[in-house]
Amino acid sequence: MSRAFVKETDRDEALPDRTPSVHPNFVTARGLAALESRVRELERERSSARERQDENALAGIARELRYYVARRDSARLVTPSPDAAVVRFGVLVHLSCADGTSRAYRIVGEDEADPGAGLLSYVSPLARALLGLRVGDDVEVGGLSASVDRLQV
Repeated sequence: MSRAFVKETDRDEALPDRTPSVHPNFVTARGLAALESRVRELERERSSARERQDENALAGIARELRYYVARRDSARLVTPSPDAAVVRFGVLVHLSCADGTSRAYRIVGEDEADPGAGLLSYVSPLARALLGLRVGDDVEVGGLSASVDRLQV
């Protein structure tokens, strides 16, 4: 829609809040640090927007700040056992794939997930299939056939 057809009073001040996940907010130490960093970053952005008196920016920042403060406050830090014998939250799982390749994934919280970087949300299909497996166990999900090669914290 063209901005020409939007009244000046139709600004984005009333952005709907981001919908929080229905899953427990488990985080690694790295994930908790990232949430805290994001809150600090948003607070700096809010201060800057206030100085500029940028009401539209303030509305968007307020929305993001509400979300990240809630995520930080509901975070449940999970520290994996130093001697991982089973795939659990926070553990790095090395897989030997049926096609001869290998992959490694760390099971992390939803806000920390970045599959391209090898960080899988614990609620993702692959992470769910891996949880509870041991070295030597096989997994097949979404066209991936692999064996758990090793685990590390």
